[in-house]
Amino acid sequence: MLLPATADDALGAAARVTGGNMRTREFLRWLGLGIGGLVSLAPRGDAGQRRSRAGWFNVRELGAHGDGARLETKVLQSAIDACASGGGGTLYFPAGIYLTGTLGLKNDVCLHLDAGAVLRGSPKLNDYPAHIPSLRSYTDNYTERSLIYGEGLENVAIEGRGTLDGQGASFKGPYKVRPYILRLVACRNVLVQGVTFKDSSMWVQHYLACDGVRIEGITVRSHCNANNDGIDIDGSQRVRITDCDISSGDDAVVLKSTLDHPCRNVVIANCTLQSDCNALKLGTESNGGFENVAISNCTIYDTHLAGVALELVDGGLLDRVSISNLTMRDTRGAIFIRLGNRARPCSAGMAKPGMGRLRNVNISSVVADGADRIGCSITGLPGHPAEDIALENVRVRFSGGGTDEEAQRRVPEHPEEYPEYAMFGVLPAYGFYCRHVKGLRLNNVSVEIAAPDARPSLVCEDVVDLDVYGWKGAMPNSTQPVLAFSNVRRALLHGCAVEAGHTFLEVQGSASARIKLVGNALEATDQVVKRGHDVPAAAVSVGAGK
Repeated sequence: MLLPATADDALGAAARVTGGNMRTREFLRWLGLGIGGLVSLAPRGDAGQRRSRAGWFNVRELGAHGDGARLETKVLQSAIDACASGGGGTLYFPAGIYLTGTLGLKNDVCLHLDAGAVLRGSPKLNDYPAHIPSLRSYTDNYTERSLIYGEGLENVAIEGRGTLDGQGASFKGPYKVRPYILRLVACRNVLVQGVTFKDSSMWVQHYLACDGVRIEGITVRSHCNANNDGIDIDGSQRVRITDCDISSGDDAVVLKSTLDHPCRNVVIANCTLQSDCNALKLGTESNGGFENVAISNCTIYDTHLAGVALELVDGGLLDRVSISNLTMRDTRGAIFIRLGNRARPCSAGMAKPGMGRLRNVNISSVVADGADRIGCSITGLPGHPAEDIALENVRVRFSGGGTDEEAQRRVPEHPEEYPEYAMFGVLPAYGFYCRHVKGLRLNNVSVEIAAPDARPSLVCEDVVDLDVYGWKGAMPNSTQPVLAFSNVRRALLHGCAVEAGHTFLEVQGSASARIKLVGNALEATDQVVKRGHDVPAAAVSVGAGK
């Protein structure tokens, strides 16, 4: 619980409780708790520094002005040091503007920014000395500077209703001349709660190889520069991100593993997200991998790339990722899953990572409106499939407008290309394009279009162990099939229904085998199955009820 920093704060609190009764205030003053009463009773340190109670330090009492007119780096750093040397505690920032360069956080120190308190970064790069951590990772190429920095710390916190303002528009140029607002490296037991992060010049906040991170109820507003990721969790474990409101120029919440530490045991829940890039992203840097990640109950809006982007392209293992209960509005690409092979090493001098592995992904209860005509994709590489991917109760509405020519186009592999939802161009499916996947479950997936589209609703190429249940995808005024398979093996299609369509399923490829249709409602189609000339005769079977 936040205690008043001064006696006047206590008087104000008492007055609010009693409805501002003047007799109450007079009574408190009669007890000797008038202006400065509590402070005058506080103990003095060796340098005459005062605290209102044990473990509670007021930056104003320690010499800060908070007028925004002068650089206060030295006095604020001294206040942090005093708090730490006293055994730790809370450093309290009353309302005001505190202009500062880099501040080094210390063990057992909590920065508490009261409502109206602004910790404002200096607009001058020289006020941010370089900090190169002993723990090396690919982010060494991105940054050396930040407004708040900590390495190897325990029990640190930033909390309150105040604001951290990076003044990010003041910095122009490449990565390293644009400071982060917050960077914590190899820290343990971290709490960031309630505060607002505003206008970073680079990533807003970066947690590298940390253990035990809780980010709760924060607000991010950062669109003033490039690379404005809202939250970057990098090779960290035991992480909880909840009840946050993020609007960022780059990815809103992104998990990375730029070193050989996995992101492991991560929960993201109850967040409101907007991004000029991706809303929820794992990757691109994936060297250490991602394991045991649960994302739920988030709303996504006005996002220019993907709502959900899972991108394993620099080796590593992506395993056991569960995503549920998302709503999306005006998000161009709803779902994008990519196993690639950019194979970028963690740092200079290291060997390239081997091929990664992406498996055990469950995405359920997603409603998305406003996806563009590119479509969604789930793709691996030849000989390296994405494995055990399940979509359940997913409904996506696309803009439509695709052509017959786009339905026929061959999609390049692009194994080394930077992954984005639009990396393949307009896909040959208006809904989902799935290639090089082993173990794909599509359960009660519905794809809709705002305008007529000539492309199939689902295209599967080189997919093994496919289960499609309850698929809904209309094909009005199109000669293309509702579903198009090429070299699909061991597939079961059941419980599907279409409102209209020339052909339900078209099968191509000599490797096609064991494709079964059972218990579907396909009376509205002119033709249930169309086989290519190279498809074995026994590759497709149609059971009762089509």
